[in-house]
Amino acid sequence: MASANNDSIPLFRSRAEIPLSATAGDVYAVVSDLPRSGEWSPECVGGSWISGEPATVGAVFRGENFREEDVVAWAPVVRGKWITESEVVAAEPGRTFQWAMRDKAGRKQQSVWGFDIEPAPGGCVLVHHFRMDAPTEGIRGITAEMDDTEKERFFTEWGAKVQGDLAATLDRVRAVIAQG
Repeated sequence: MASANNDSIPLFRSRAEIPLSATAGDVYAVVSDLPRSGEWSPECVGGSWISGEPATVGAVFRGENFREEDVVAWAPVVRGKWITESEVVAAEPGRTFQWAMRDKAGRKQQSVWGFDIEPAPGGCVLVHHFRMDAPTEGIRGITAEMDDTEKERFFTEWGAKVQGDLAATLDRVRAVIAQG
């Protein structure tokens, strides 16, 4: 879901889920290990914890990212390599792990990625979700010179890209867990 003009709904809200034949604890151990995210993320190729106790609320992760040239090719998004910082905002082993993107000044933005783990027969269901309630520093820069039609097109295409990334991430997490 994406919206360019209504302030009462999020700009982006996406979710995908996948059943896994693994314990909630084992799944949590994988998805909360953000330095390993290069094994499953379409854009984050890895990174490191830079402050706080790793994978706990308040810990900060510096992600190393890479985006291909053809992703929403007409829009002025970051391409190639770039660095992000995020702060863990929820960390409940076996249940949920979430992080908020930070701006250049280190403030949490209303852009939260996460994994929820739900019990299910034979294992669990892993839910990957993303929500952006207000434009981030990056989105404001991308859309600054766009008219309303271009903004609507961008939000639609970017929303589809994020939804695809969530599904791809889950498929890759399943493969990592299957490998042990």
